[in-house]
Amino acid sequence: MPEVTVAIPTFRRPQGLARLLDALARLDTTASVAVLVADNDAAAHEGFDLCAMMRDKGYRWPLRALIVADRGIAAVRNALVRDALANPKTQFVAMLDDDEWPSTGWLDALLCEQAKTGADLVQGSILFQFPQKAQAWTRSFDGLADIRGASGPVAMPQGAGNVLIARAALETLAQPWFDPAFGLGGGEDLDFFTRLKAAGGRFAWSDEAIAHGDVAGTRVTLGWALSRAYSIGNSDMRVFLKYRPGLGERLAEGAKIAGAFVLSPILFAVLAFDSARRADMLRRLWRAAGKAAALFGRRYNEYAVTHGE
Repeated sequence: MPEVTVAIPTFRRPQGLARLLDALARLDTTASVAVLVADNDAAAHEGFDLCAMMRDKGYRWPLRALIVADRGIAAVRNALVRDALANPKTQFVAMLDDDEWPSTGWLDALLCEQAKTGADLVQGSILFQFPQKAQAWTRSFDGLADIRGASGPVAMPQGAGNVLIARAALETLAQPWFDPAFGLGGGEDLDFFTRLKAAGGRFAWSDEAIAHGDVAGTRVTLGWALSRAYSIGNSDMRVFLKYRPGLGERLAEGAKIAGAFVLSPILFAVLAFDSARRADMLRRLWRAAGKAAALFGRRYNEYAVTHGE
């Protein structure tokens, strides 16, 4: 029977956390499960208090909560991993964000794919739910478009939401697992994956391990989506620069950025009657702008603002 700690970072989303905990209580699984929540709001600690209330009411799984005073998603993820590994029985750490919730078969699907592939990290698919019918342009934007893939080995995961990580893989890496330099700007997950891959880590995808993601009303705007694209470009470039790429790699990345600046406005005009493809051209342009800003030392702190409840 696999021993799994489900690790949840939370910050000022008590309603989302309650929905997630309720969904975890309905899991159909043969695994031995423990749930660990890390609340990054040391002042109000609504997530911490919610866990205490649900535990007192007889929550299905062992449920513990921490308060992490240091701001940033990297600090929270590090606290979760550290606490989970302190239990020698923990074989896997599964991570879900507080605006996600799993299907009943989610955990066993992740474990099944891990057993099949021997992967150090398995990611599941995320299907987003909107407050109203999604517009066509949302299909190309991170944080709005569903994240899916064919089950089996993959070269690189697509974020730290809905992942299962083997204990041995975490013990391979030096602490901190998630670089605090990316705590508010994002990119801590890509940096972690990059380090794990360099250490020989293998990745897989399970399309059957479905989690659902909530899209807050404040996100269903082109303005938010473009800010998100800019943020991803900014954090991706900061991760790229962290590992001191050679001149050839820098020139290749610079050529991609220049190409986006030149081609995206032209294609935007050419695709005048296709709103979805026009929006995708804007996404590419904003992502290139985020990368260019990072080249000049500018950091965009996307996670300084919380969306949803």
